[in-house]
Amino acid sequence: MTKTIYDGLIQLGGATILPESPEEAELERVQNPQDVPYMVRFAAPEFTSLCPMTGQPDFAHLVIDYVPGEWLVESKSLKLYLGSFRNHGAFHEDCTISIARRLVEFLEPQWLRIGGYWYPRGGIPIDVFWQTGAAPTGVWIPDQGVPPYRGRG
Repeated sequence: MTKTIYDGLIQLGGATILPESPEEAELERVQNPQDVPYMVRFAAPEFTSLCPMTGQPDFAHLVIDYVPGEWLVESKSLKLYLGSFRNHGAFHEDCTISIARRLVEFLEPQWLRIGGYWYPRGGIPIDVFWQTGAAPTGVWIPDQGVPPYRGRG
């Protein structure tokens, strides 16, 4: 059988259980088959975590942009990782930055940014942004496309 860059993936193509916590979630990666710089975007418009003080659910629209280096994140493992925050209590800032830092450590991308567009808690929306540095030249980096929170009007 011919060896491919997908050998070794354990979560793709089979039944999986949502991890109990972000620490238990297993991210997977595959070799980047391209030799040109390009940007990858993941949008998670229904991200959920818990308030660490009240246990009430918090909701966000996350946008993760990265320019791959040697590795690509396997999307099902990312979905399960993000889903593992459903029962995780942390403030918006901590969730957003923790996700970005784990991806940077795991993938070693050329560049990564995250936008955490959190829905109001106590009447105040909280947006959290972080990136690893200046975007690489020659790569198209579009706006994240999430409008600022405007309530009902």
